Amino acid sequence: MSVGTTGRERGQAAEAVGRGALDHEDLRTFEGRVAATAAEGKDRVNEAMIRHWCEAMGDTNPAYEGPDAIAPPTMLQAWTMGGLSGNEGRSAAFDDLLGLLDAAGYTSVVATDCEQEYLRPLRPGDAVTFDAVIESVSPLKTTKLGTGHFVTTRMDVRAGGELAGTHRFRILKYTPAARGPARPDDAKKKLRPRPVVNRDNAGFWAGVAEHRLLLQRCGGCRTLRFPWLPGCNGCGGQEWDTVEASGEGTVFSYVVMHHPPFPAFDPPYAVGLVELAEGVRIVSNVVGVPCDKVRIGMPVRLEFLRVDEELELPVFRAVEGGEV
Repeated sequence: MSVGTTGRERGQAAEAVGRGALDHEDLRTFEGRVAATAAEGKDRVNEAMIRHWCEAMGDTNPAYEGPDAIAPPTMLQAWTMGGLSGNEGRSAAFDDLLGLLDAAGYTSVVATDCEQEYLRPLRPGDAVTFDAVIESVSPLKTTKLGTGHFVTTRMDVRAGGELAGTHRFRILKYTPAARGPARPDDAKKKLRPRPVVNRDNAGFWAGVAEHRLLLQRCGGCRTLRFPWLPGCNGCGGQEWDTVEASGEGTVFSYVVMHHPPFPAFDPPYAVGLVELAEGVRIVSNVVGVPCDKVRIGMPVRLEFLRVDEELELPVFRAVEGGEV
């Protein structure tokens, strides 16, 4: 496996750009090329980051605290992030590939999915290193976003030289799809972003379509969880059923959005973290009261708001007389 790209390969790909299109075989010359070698995580695995992660995720698994604590497996990528200044140990291969795609007009990028495999737990004090490789570049694909190429990288994460996990990350480099004809003035308002529905959360959205807010319940320890996940944070069990939420709750926290403006929304508006009567929390809009009147502890009740012809969402209406 060689590092980077040769001048001949760059020239071939650049020539393809000059022809007005990238041949898939030109792009495949990047497959298998190293994107990072023995790069070092900027911070050792540490208790502070684990605590912040668990608080943000609402994860109370006792395995993540105490003298024998381990890091949540899903933090695998967190220990490799380089921040704005990036990581040392990167090769030019990945930047060269993205540069060629940019030059061919595929200038937009969106992350599409990631897959992780966990081989051994990481513990506070572990020093993390990682290697990354460009695993695949897809043929030209057309999506609702536009036309472009999917680029998949694989990162092997190590601690003390031992493989701890693998992180496979996929992006789409694309040319945005052409916009349709202008809509009449009374219909210019943009549509809200569509939720990403996949095999892990399809049941939740099926419930929303029936005006039911469904929570997952672990088949092992019977713990309720939200958002929907393939496994239980408490015991790791993968068997589950559902419980319909009563719809009663209180505002646990909230923000009032003023900026940045987005055409599908009318700022200012309140986004609340609502604690349901069942004990789990959900992020949604708080409606039925001016946004400057929303308060922590305010009682709210579930309702379903149709935002356009195709999309209906759960929101929470402030209970009349319920200001605190």
